[in-house]
Amino acid sequence: MTSLPIALENTLKQILAGISDPGPVMQIKSVGGGCINHASQVVTERNRYFLKWNPQPHPNMFTTEAQGLQMLAAVDTIRVPSVIKFQEAEQNLPAFILLEWIEHSTSFDQKLCGQQLAQLHLNSQSDQFGLDHNNYIGSTPQYNIWVSDWVAFFRDFRLQPQINLAQSNEYLSRSRQQNLERILSRLGNWLQGVPRKPALLHGDLWGGNVIADENGYPVLIDPAVYYGDREADLAFTHMFGGFSNDFYQAYNDVYTLEPGYQERFEIYNIYHILNHLNLFGESYGYSLDSVLNRLVG
Repeated sequence: MTSLPIALENTLKQILAGISDPGPVMQIKSVGGGCINHASQVVTERNRYFLKWNPQPHPNMFTTEAQGLQMLAAVDTIRVPSVIKFQEAEQNLPAFILLEWIEHSTSFDQKLCGQQLAQLHLNSQSDQFGLDHNNYIGSTPQYNIWVSDWVAFFRDFRLQPQINLAQSNEYLSRSRQQNLERILSRLGNWLQGVPRKPALLHGDLWGGNVIADENGYPVLIDPAVYYGDREADLAFTHMFGGFSNDFYQAYNDVYTLEPGYQERFEIYNIYHILNHLNLFGESYGYSLDSVLNRLVG
């Protein structure tokens, strides 16, 4: 059985007792949970739970994850794991988040996922873009504020911070820097002229952040939520695959996409390519340069 820090183990027992699960904890085993945090399955006689924890966390990382999951759950269109408890680090207690355990099956229903994501985007309510707090995209800070201008938000609070970080990480050659400046200056040419409605976005919607429950229904995990244009969510689904034509057709049947969306996807994915460049290094430089050269080179 995987061991936990004593303070976390004791806190876990108190939490379980508070939700009418007296234990005992029969097993704690490590599971895949990404490269940032420790992840474990907690097994009692009555139930199973998913526990992520980190003794040296980024500030408010689990708080903002919990907030994101709760915001998605409140729209009540696509399943997310229920949040049981979260806490930031204090003294000997690591930061942690305790979630409902989702029993996995092999693959999620692509059509249902497309329909439910479209309903999420249609039914979320906001009159502005952004969010009232900062959060994370992976382990990179994601900065938020409320604004009415989507193009300005995407330029100033998505692309520009990633460009600044890439510059400080010494990933920007002179030509790369110049091409990114051209992107920023021409952003309105690509993104304006399309009806925009603030929609609650998952924000980090690649194939690994959609899992299948025991019935094959889609479940969203690891959100980086904010209110943005829905095309930004859909754009990232193209980067690493995992979504079929059934997914896109089902989405479009529920919430029709505007003409030219595929060209705009390239613009939106510059944000994610920059983030991967900043997280994982120059292996993503070629992808960035390819997009920049196609658009402004």
